[in-house]
Amino acid sequence: MNERKFKTLEIVGVVVIYLIATFLHFVYDLSGGSTLSILFGAVNESAWEHIKIFAVGYVVWALIEILWVKPPFKKFVTAKTVSLYFLSISIIVFFYTYNLFTEEPILIVDLLSSFVFVALSQYISFRLTVSDNEIEDYFAVAVLLLMTYFVMFFSFTVFPPKADLFKDPVTGMYGIIEKHIDSGAVFLS
Repeated sequence: MNERKFKTLEIVGVVVIYLIATFLHFVYDLSGGSTLSILFGAVNESAWEHIKIFAVGYVVWALIEILWVKPPFKKFVTAKTVSLYFLSISIIVFFYTYNLFTEEPILIVDLLSSFVFVALSQYISFRLTVSDNEIEDYFAVAVLLLMTYFVMFFSFTVFPPKADLFKDPVTGMYGIIEKHIDSGAVFLS
């Protein structure tokens, strides 16, 4: 594996992942609610759906990296799984922590913090992949965690638990929200 090329791809990946997530934020509306957009795009404004679009972007870029650089497969998958969980958990923890001190989310804080966490995730995956640590020993666990991760995302978009993480702050609803519903009427009931 060309370590320098891999490092460059990890750095470029920060911007690409962010751009993919931005596109996926709007793909559900742009596609008219197609099935693929439900699985990969954000169907509402909940924190969960925002994590999903970053996760999908992260995995798409990881697939490009593995085809381009051909890093040690088991080590790479394990490193990417660890960093994907870091990305998701960090965004959620930061979002809810700073919201304890603000009355509502601040868009610029959300945008900048997610960019920082994408960058940190890329850094973590790079360091783990090129390290001398034998993380490939945890490949089977990583694959199980990765599969669990995406089963949750695909399931909880369609069948969301009734928790704040899954709640659309605009409508107060969960999951796929019909576009013909008057969001003002939701608050009246």
